[in-house]
Amino acid sequence: MDWATLATALVAEDVADAIQAHSEQYETPVLQLVAEARAKGYETLTLPLTTEKWKKRWSDMCLMSMDATDSEKEEASKAAEAWRSRPGFLRDEVTISRLDEAEGIIVMISEWLELDSPDDGIRHDAEIALQQELAYASYLNIQTAILPPPRNRDYVASYARIINSCLTATPYISLSVRLPIYNPSVFQPGSPLRSPFQTPIGAKAATSSPGTPALVVSDLTLERPQNSETSLNATWEMWDLIRSMCDYNTRLTLTLDLSPALPSTLGVLSKWAAESVRYIFLPATTFIANMKGYPVLPKPTQAFLRDSMIHRPTILLADVNTGRHRRGGESAYSQYVRHLEKTSPPVQAAQKPGTVENFAQGYQDYLQAPLQPLMDNLPSATYQTFEQDPIKYSQYEEAMFRAFIDRPAGEKTVVCIAGAGRGPLVARCLKALERARREAIVFAIEKNPNAYVTLQYRQANEWGTKVQLIFGDMRAIEVPEKADILISELLGSFGDNELSPECLDGAMRFLKPDGISIPSSYTAHLAPLSSSKLYNEARSSKNDKSLETPYVVMFQNVNILSGTKASADGRCGPQIQECWEFEHPRSDVVLDARGLPLTNSHNARSAKLRFYIPHAGVLHGLAGYFEAVLYGTIGLSIHPHRKDQISKDMLSWFPLFFPFKEPLYLPSGSELQVSIWRLTNQKQVWYEWHAESFLSVPGKSTSNDELLLSAGPRSPAFSEGTPLSPMADREDPFLVDSGLSRSATLPPASSTMFHNRELGYELVKIGHTSLHNPGGRSSWIGL
Repeated sequence: MDWATLATALVAEDVADAIQAHSEQYETPVLQLVAEARAKGYETLTLPLTTEKWKKRWSDMCLMSMDATDSEKEEASKAAEAWRSRPGFLRDEVTISRLDEAEGIIVMISEWLELDSPDDGIRHDAEIALQQELAYASYLNIQTAILPPPRNRDYVASYARIINSCLTATPYISLSVRLPIYNPSVFQPGSPLRSPFQTPIGAKAATSSPGTPALVVSDLTLERPQNSETSLNATWEMWDLIRSMCDYNTRLTLTLDLSPALPSTLGVLSKWAAESVRYIFLPATTFIANMKGYPVLPKPTQAFLRDSMIHRPTILLADVNTGRHRRGGESAYSQYVRHLEKTSPPVQAAQKPGTVENFAQGYQDYLQAPLQPLMDNLPSATYQTFEQDPIKYSQYEEAMFRAFIDRPAGEKTVVCIAGAGRGPLVARCLKALERARREAIVFAIEKNPNAYVTLQYRQANEWGTKVQLIFGDMRAIEVPEKADILISELLGSFGDNELSPECLDGAMRFLKPDGISIPSSYTAHLAPLSSSKLYNEARSSKNDKSLETPYVVMFQNVNILSGTKASADGRCGPQIQECWEFEHPRSDVVLDARGLPLTNSHNARSAKLRFYIPHAGVLHGLAGYFEAVLYGTIGLSIHPHRKDQISKDMLSWFPLFFPFKEPLYLPSGSELQVSIWRLTNQKQVWYEWHAESFLSVPGKSTSNDELLLSAGPRSPAFSEGTPLSPMADREDPFLVDSGLSRSATLPPASSTMFHNRELGYELVKIGHTSLHNPGGRSSWIGL
């Protein structure tokens, strides 16, 4: 099975050549191009929608030489006004004219359209031309059009407004913005249409600019040197503005241009994994020749493309028929891309049976409501799905085996399995007892009356008198005998989100004073993430409650925003941080006469976490994980950094996603403070969450009192020469800004005030979210 779709990106010259070499075997030159492309193994192709004649007519109408006579200007003005009132093409201005030609084709909108021109007149006429081209594409039932890239950061808002207008006007076509993965050029004003000899009709002459397109970040940037962080972020920030102004429209996607050489450390580029990259533009110029003369990609581009394969992109191979490399021919490029696909680690993991990636096919980025195990009785199919996880149950068996081994050989052991389901833990318990050569009395408790039927069947046919079944809620029933070991599998994706603490509160009374629980403890962990896909999925219901509900998700199109290294001043923690822990059994709970807690207040929790954001990104939500200690050194984990060491390829749990109602932009080098609460009353448990963003900026201290107030452990303290926005991949020479030192050390506590006085850094708040799910108004778990 192919993960990527291969396409050839043809240009106007290819169409002209096809017209000259038209074979009578095909009705039209375009049909001939399509047939030839498919014969070469391409699944689709891109074609320019218009010809040079359209560009010439538009330029003659809307631009005018400064040397033109008054009569020529008047004639052009009349032609332009006539066109503006009724836009349309002439026959020789388009490349495609029939439905059968357009079938399956991706069209390229005229690249010379300046939708972000600083000149109002050019921008206005470019918008009319774009609407005309999209209307014609819609007429031919073309499904996707790739738009010309924005070039001018100062006017990208105008570009975005025009795209949003076109999405409204043409509701059945998808638009894709073509952008280089970053801007490799020296930033200069650039314009493909303007020249010293042209001015828009009806507008005053403006400053001329070169004819080659170039990205303009800002007029102000010309006055100061650009570091590589700015260059690498520039195009992403354009995209972020465009898709935000288009309200994250699902018909707006991204065509990522891999023409520029990529840095050897890809951390700064990871943000693209969270975006809706539908197409990857890969020209022959990006390839280099290997020792034998065949085309290959530089290693950083190889790595990026391998990682991107999991998103099933369409690869647009451009200029591969020009003989740029001396060996291999056109087919060598396609074969090489297929080689990268086959050697892609994410693709290999997805194709390997038994891996989480393989198990989760079809569930990637699909929002699922967490289970309500106390309120609902699970169907057999749900049990069946969880029982397919061999890793979880082997871990449980090993934990039980070690617990049995640690008990005296001749002593009777009483085991209580709280929440037996359809019996997988019971079976593993009996197997562990056999391995340990121990005898035990096993009680299996289950409240689901339907699952209890399955337990009775297994008792009659497999277990016999080895197991005693007890029907009822573990918080209400009694057991015949106190247990030495209490075993449960009540954990959720966030550890406690399926009410394991509350359930086990009711079961702890079954334990002897020296009894143990498996699991013995579990922790919840959080990280900030960006994902336009998940954000769109969460708000698709148009109901505010959907954006205040945690979801179980198998992450794919996501980017964890926090850095793997702590900030220079030591304020921020690691990339993924622990929120809280639950331990079982616990002795500090006030119990009633039955051994049950009087209230649930002891299970309330809160956490305040600080994350360092090394690269600019947009916060769409929080990623939740858990880690559990079953017994001794045996555990379960979905923590991304530790799961492979603790319980590799465990299938039972996907992470938890806490969405935010509105995206929060985080600049490079900022600090994100996340607050999260686990709250409860006598009937429900729910989560509330909130985030604030801060940036360290130069400030001035006006008094010793202010210095003393800011010199505590909660204030930033930087060593001299530390940049305001240190990059996570600072060792990469590609990313080094020669004007700044990248070294940063934490000064001793005694020198904090001195450094604050010398440097005057202060933490300035730049944004925050609303409080999500206050009082459990949108989502809760019922007790």
